[in-house]
Amino acid sequence: MKVITDADFQQAAELAPELLRRYLSGKGWRSERGLAGGELWERTPASEPGPPYEVLVPLTQRRDYPGRVVDILETLAVVETRTPGDILREMQLPPVDWQFLRLVPPGPSGTAPLLDLVSALTGLKDLHTAAASAAVQPQAVQPGQKPQVVKDHVASVRLDQTRVGSYVIAAHTPLPDLRSSPRQGEVPADEARQASLFEDDAFPGGGPDLRPSEPFARTVSRMLFAGVTCAHAAAEETLTRDSLDGFGRYIGAGLSANLCEALVRIAGEEQRSFSLAFDWSPERPVAQDSPPVSLTPLHVQALEAGAKDLRERAAREEGTVLHGVVTRLSGQDDRQATIYGSLLHEDASRVRSVRVELRPEDVERATAAWLDGFEVAVHGDVEPYGTGVRMRGVRRFVVRPH
Repeated sequence: MKVITDADFQQAAELAPELLRRYLSGKGWRSERGLAGGELWERTPASEPGPPYEVLVPLTQRRDYPGRVVDILETLAVVETRTPGDILREMQLPPVDWQFLRLVPPGPSGTAPLLDLVSALTGLKDLHTAAASAAVQPQAVQPGQKPQVVKDHVASVRLDQTRVGSYVIAAHTPLPDLRSSPRQGEVPADEARQASLFEDDAFPGGGPDLRPSEPFARTVSRMLFAGVTCAHAAAEETLTRDSLDGFGRYIGAGLSANLCEALVRIAGEEQRSFSLAFDWSPERPVAQDSPPVSLTPLHVQALEAGAKDLRERAAREEGTVLHGVVTRLSGQDDRQATIYGSLLHEDASRVRSVRVELRPEDVERATAAWLDGFEVAVHGDVEPYGTGVRMRGVRRFVVRPH
């Protein structure tokens, strides 16, 4: 039996009934019927046959209120295998969406090698970055320069205490509290149920997007779930059909090379199995099921190959235009120019160095542009080159004086 401390009892006395109901709703409990001064809530864990667990939730804070809340905490402590204090603390959190990263490291349960944790936490940060970037604009390869809204989201993600079950990292993202301060254009909390977690029909069974206005943090949570789920589906297709074509179909739902690489990073150098589970704030419930996503070493290998393929496909473009400035001339007869700028088919904010193989008639113009600092526009074919890209088959080279 989990011990209730004096501090827990004092906090239980101050806990608002609506926070109790919000927590129970978020954990899968259901209000079955009203009784005198309270509500009977039930939950039947899928892994435990037999009658459901029951708790009686008081509707008002009368003299016996602390004792009733303590009874609920003791039941929850048994169901969740956690201390009443941990559960009480979570009840007092603002509305949040949860992500649970379950690692399966070697060694005693509840412990993990330091290097595994460093890799997993870095991957989790990159995962949120990829999902937030996809929430702004889904792309096969997200640009290195992130919008401020993406940086702000990643900075808002909080780590909670670990959970029972090998080694479980719990993270949550705060959501605005609709009950206290609904923003203009947002629907009331009791109407904020979302029909689909996916952006479009890219994922089988996702359905069209019917959700109401939502905060950016919830959009990121959806993109995170959808992206990870689609990454698993694409990896499964790769293992079954020996083809990487599936990765490109899920870009609109949040899949990207960056997200795949983040999942690979979570697996670590040993490419260990792991799973991701998702819980949604009961103030913004979702109708669609969101089962945990489990990835094996074979999935991780497929994701690694898929990320590389997405990058190569994104880097290969025929007949595109490069705008920028010449920063270097090299090679025989100065036939290779390094141009720092942006490609027409990519986000204009993404700037980088591109090696261009010049025609003989372009060398003089490139040299003049380099010496004068003029901008140039080059029309040609782009392809992967090392960790970057290069342009070949130049058709036109234009100097654009200031």
